[in-house]
Amino acid sequence: MMERMSMRRVLAMGLLLALLAWPHGTQTQTTDDAAAKNAKQAKTVLDAMVKALGGDAWLNMKNVERHGQVAAFFHGHPDLGTTEIFEFHQWPDHDRIDITKHRDVVQFYVGRTGEEVTYKGKAALPQEQVDDYMRRRDHSIETVVKTWMNDPRTILVFEGQRLAERHLADQVTLISADNESVTIQTDTQTHLPLRRTFQWRDPLYKDKNTDAEEYDDYHDMQAFPTAFTISRYKNDDEIRQYYLLTVKYNQDLPADFWSVDVADKRIKK
Repeated sequence: MMERMSMRRVLAMGLLLALLAWPHGTQTQTTDDAAAKNAKQAKTVLDAMVKALGGDAWLNMKNVERHGQVAAFFHGHPDLGTTEIFEFHQWPDHDRIDITKHRDVVQFYVGRTGEEVTYKGKAALPQEQVDDYMRRRDHSIETVVKTWMNDPRTILVFEGQRLAERHLADQVTLISADNESVTIQTDTQTHLPLRRTFQWRDPLYKDKNTDAEEYDDYHDMQAFPTAFTISRYKNDDEIRQYYLLTVKYNQDLPADFWSVDVADKRIKK
């Protein structure tokens, strides 16, 4: 426990020492005062982001469906063609992805498990794929706002302004009680998210990897500003790009919508 607290202090202090060298703030402030002032500034940025996304309506939405095309990349070069997908998310831990226009491949990420249904039947997804999905869910902007920000042990650090996707952005890093961190960049004008980044250590090779998502081409959908282009990066290499066609919020889904068995019966063998 002491080692964990020490690491969190080192991470936070390292960021704050860099901040104290900047023009804002004064060198005569104590470290505690500077940290409190900086955390307040970080929270102001995050609160503005939540308000821009829809405020209480966004915080309390029932679910969201995203329909679009996804393109895969390898070493920065796109694979031929795209795949049509229908993604459904219900907070906090229900996700479903229907793949192809016939929706004859369905993936479920419910709780901490992952299963797939095809014409061959149902089967557990590869653990590496499930782990990757869970990492992104655990470090999503939604999780950061609804869980991390409500934990008094979470450290907030405002890191000033950066350029993100040709936009001037406010940058905030959050450090959880478990020493996990997420960095969010929001547009200084619209306050909408532009980029989310986190790092994770490979369990086999022990090296650190960087996972990032960039958000662009916002449209108002049912009064919710929604990014219609989402790009995923691993270690600065683009690996996926999502081009959304339609997005729907707060739908009345069937009671058995999250049932793997029901999906298995529907898909022709």
